[in-house]
Amino acid sequence: MPKRRKRDFIIRGFSKLLKEDKLKIVAELMDNQLEAVDLMKSFWHSDQSKQKIFDEFSENTISNFYIPYGVAPNVVVNDTNYLVPMTIEESSVVAAASSSARFWSEHGGFKAKVIDTEKVGQVHFQWKGDKKKLHEVFDQMKHQFRRATTSITANMESRGGGITEFYLIDKFTEIPDYYQIKIVFDTVDSMGANFINSCLEEFALTLKDFFQTHPIFEDEERDCTIIMSILSNYTPRCLAEVYVECPYEELDGLDNELTGEEFARKFELAVKVAEIDVYRATTHNKGIFNGIDAVAIATGNDFRAIEAAGHAYASKDGKYSSLTEVELKDGRFKYTLRIPLAMGTVGGLTSLHPLAKYSLEMLGNPSARELMMIAAALGLANNFAAVRSLVTKGIQIGHMKMHLMNILNHFNTTEDEKAKAVDYFIGHKVSFSTVERFIKNLRKEA
Repeated sequence: MPKRRKRDFIIRGFSKLLKEDKLKIVAELMDNQLEAVDLMKSFWHSDQSKQKIFDEFSENTISNFYIPYGVAPNVVVNDTNYLVPMTIEESSVVAAASSSARFWSEHGGFKAKVIDTEKVGQVHFQWKGDKKKLHEVFDQMKHQFRRATTSITANMESRGGGITEFYLIDKFTEIPDYYQIKIVFDTVDSMGANFINSCLEEFALTLKDFFQTHPIFEDEERDCTIIMSILSNYTPRCLAEVYVECPYEELDGLDNELTGEEFARKFELAVKVAEIDVYRATTHNKGIFNGIDAVAIATGNDFRAIEAAGHAYASKDGKYSSLTEVELKDGRFKYTLRIPLAMGTVGGLTSLHPLAKYSLEMLGNPSARELMMIAAALGLANNFAAVRSLVTKGIQIGHMKMHLMNILNHFNTTEDEKAKAVDYFIGHKVSFSTVERFIKNLRKEA
């Protein structure tokens, strides 16, 4: 194993260095410095204007990291057929989504709705004073908040959004003298993080001034400590719901050994396990985010915020559980996903990243609500495919077949070797060791 390299001194002013100089410093940690520099540069965009855009997305950029950009066809949501862009490195995800989408396109498609689009921000502060006075003047305070942010909210309000409500919450039982002002926003087609945070920071300044100047407060009540002002990524009222359903008999043929009704009941049992067992629930929900994250990345949305909200929502009843539920009633199978999805179609990367813009164009330039429903449908599609495999043939057969190319590339196989391997593994189980053995034997024979 190569000896691990390390730097003997702290680098100061790294962000101010030219990109080439940053790259040289990084290359010093590699065994072959020239090869490392060439590799990093090989992933630079040939169009310097586009590369400049990518460089400015983040800090200290030295190269680009490529992730496959694929498409899932036949995704029918509310009777509209979409080609859905998916950006993900896991080989089986797009295949699973496509397989599910094709099946459900012939059985009614995905039915979806947006329950609400509220997002939340909070001003956290400590204040030692008469709580009754604060509640008494809270309506006046709200008026001051709105007036202080008129210039920030004007554009959002012109698009039908803005600030919808304020709440004063005390948390004395957890932290002495601790309050929250919870503000609800509607950001229409933008994710709205910068808009919300700009409003919140203005609210914090207004709050301090309000305590200083309002005549209801005594001198000893005029100081407050602003702890922080920040949006919350937990969006339990920015919800999308999507479901698929069909009669039991339309599930016939999903497995050679199960009737449609037997499949439905076994599927239901698997989901019930995910409802009661946190170990299974975590993997079950990960399968949902396989689809949602891939759509979020392709459209320039914040998949990390989406995941955080989803996992928090999965714990809303006091324990972590499945985000999906099955209903078997009157001879019909119905599978539903309900999930918070704070997504946008204007602003941020959706406007700046060239492929994000094409992704939205591919989807017909949807509104944020429409994108939420599409992403939720992909989440349900991937989860359905995973659970279907688990209760029938097992997850590894399909997954490892898709992973075969990755393993073959690991052994630097030729196109002829790949073709022979693909043909051989149609009828054999795929694993790293079986592929390694096959390639070794192939090369011995050659």
